[in-house]
Amino acid sequence: MGIFEKLRNQVKGDKAKDMSDTAEQKVNEKTGNKYESQVDQAQQRAEGAMGMDRDKPEQP
Repeated sequence: MGIFEKLRNQVKGDKAKDMSDTAEQKVNEKTGNKYESQVDQAQQRAEGAMGMDRDKPEQP
């Protein structure tokens, strides 16, 4: 089981988004924001693969 599957299975909704944002911030801190756009794109792709599309409204 991959890390994304574990995250998807263990955490839902806002908590997963918060964790994703925190990870993005930490990577940007470590790289001095040098790769900010690439990190943002990677975050969006990872969230999309987990079905966490931020542009879609939440499904009940």
